[in-house]
Amino acid sequence: MKDFTRKYVEFLRQPDVARLFLVALFSRMPIGMVGFSMLMFLRETYGTFEHAGSAVGLGFVAMAAAAPVQGRFIDRFGPKTVLRITGLVQPLSLVGIIVAAKLGMPFAVVVAFSALSGAFASPITTLTRTLWRYRFDNEEDRRIAYALDAVTIEINFTLGPAIVAGLLATVGTTIAFGCSICVVVAAFAIYISSRAMDYFKRDATAERHLLGPLTEPRLWPVFVATFGLTLCFGLLEVGYPAFGTSLSLPAVGGILLAVNSVGSAVGGTLYGGLHFKAPIERQFTCAMALMALPLAVHALVLQPLAFGITAFFAGALIAPSIAAQNVLVSRLAPAKYATEAFTWSTTFIVSGLGAGMALGGTLVENAGLRANFATGAAIVAAVALLTLAAGASASRRPRASRAAP
Repeated sequence: MKDFTRKYVEFLRQPDVARLFLVALFSRMPIGMVGFSMLMFLRETYGTFEHAGSAVGLGFVAMAAAAPVQGRFIDRFGPKTVLRITGLVQPLSLVGIIVAAKLGMPFAVVVAFSALSGAFASPITTLTRTLWRYRFDNEEDRRIAYALDAVTIEINFTLGPAIVAGLLATVGTTIAFGCSICVVVAAFAIYISSRAMDYFKRDATAERHLLGPLTEPRLWPVFVATFGLTLCFGLLEVGYPAFGTSLSLPAVGGILLAVNSVGSAVGGTLYGGLHFKAPIERQFTCAMALMALPLAVHALVLQPLAFGITAFFAGALIAPSIAAQNVLVSRLAPAKYATEAFTWSTTFIVSGLGAGMALGGTLVENAGLRANFATGAAIVAAVALLTLAAGASASRRPRASRAAP
């Protein structure tokens, strides 16, 4: 335990590291609040999770489509212009959702505003992941950084839903969603004024392929697995609120999301502080394979206490899987695509989340909670097998092919 603690202390004592993690923590608070508060606001307004999940999901799809464009621009010209544009358009689009819903405009208008907010979503999370690649050259330092990065995100996903749940229980869905929009504005102000901006490198003259980092074949199994993994996260984002609603206690959904995030924070902390002999590819595979077990238990047991305990263990494997994925992206992506590679990663992450939320809304309304969680267990088991097969295939290739720049 002493070595475990010393490892983190020495890591955080490096120049600017502790300060950058605090900036990351506060500037990414919206990721734990906006999707959940929007989902519950639209569910109350339109009466079904199917409509709400579709609108939120389409916002994620728009975010997925726009992220690589943002990434290429950032690699060429730096992050400040993109941050300023998104810092204005995203909160105005979210306000548009509230106005359109309250004025009884067609649902298509709400969907359009959701898509606009997704297309101009702030790249702060992606920028932070790119930052660790620039800040650390050693892969072990990167593994610790991405593990702590995942932990800070889970703190966001713990505090954010808990705050939203409290607002839902006291002041209602509209004010909860409105407060989330205010947090979006505050996050922009924190990040753009921080030291993080000093670490970004750009090369406006490097020749780039139209498909950017997608020309690196070793990234494809990682990205496909990422889509499947985060699709399961989207199923949880809908499944937990739906479980709370089935108990006539909507705030329970936020509590379960928070419990899941606490589990992820604990798992990420342990993952970053321990030493593993297995290569990072195998760590990624094992984390996803183990995640199938608690998801399967969710499908079998719908008793509240057992559900909460299982939510914690399901979460304990989230941060390790995401940390391992980030290390793989940072290693495999060519330097000229440093930010763009993480935006493509974001594309697969948010499209998976969006698809999962849309699918989860349909499953919950038409097939029930058990089908929602059983589907998640099956998908995450399948992508674990995919990465295992991809790793086995890579190990049979000549060493030179694995050493490609």
